[in-house]
Amino acid sequence: MIQSAVLAGVFDELADNYDHGHHEEIARALIDQVAPGADDAVADVACGAGAVARQLARNRPATASPVLAVDLSPEMVAVGRARAAGPEGAPAIDWRVGDAVPLPVPDHSLDVVFCASSLHFLGARALADWRRALRPGGRAGFSLPLATHFRPSPRFAELLARDVPLPGGAREASDWAEAHGFTGATSRVLAVGTRRVVVTSAIRPDGE
Repeated sequence: MIQSAVLAGVFDELADNYDHGHHEEIARALIDQVAPGADDAVADVACGAGAVARQLARNRPATASPVLAVDLSPEMVAVGRARAAGPEGAPAIDWRVGDAVPLPVPDHSLDVVFCASSLHFLGARALADWRRALRPGGRAGFSLPLATHFRPSPRFAELLARDVPLPGGAREASDWAEAHGFTGATSRVLAVGTRRVVVTSAIRPDGE
């Protein structure tokens, strides 16, 4: 709980000057890799300003359930709401302020979980919760910084989850996802300016 409060405070301070362009490019890459269906039940986990949720909402049919966008930073959620007050349309996103683990959804109720640029703060417990929340055959898409290109400030370094090793390449990210209960993982390295991240998609096994 203490770390959650600290994380919320840090991202509240960043909300007005967040690098939205960087995170929106990562969100586009994740959506392209996972390729969710138009009517899929989707969550944007630790969503920040909702880069994934807002992009999905642009083409969300009126009959589909809203994309769940949850983050512990009230200021980041407020920025996301403001940025969604346009073609995306507010009704297509269900904004929530709160911890992203566990997700506020019933077991086996989601088709897709996205986590852009946040898993290294949430920890491996997030993957266990995604398996709980996803239907059999559901998909998870997440990004992690490439270890060789990640230079966090001391303040951020103290908040990193110790059980999420930053990958040195695409294969490492896929192997890590499969070691935590997913299957069919595919990953690729994405260059965003001078930074590099690994984007990964993986499948929740049918037999769980």
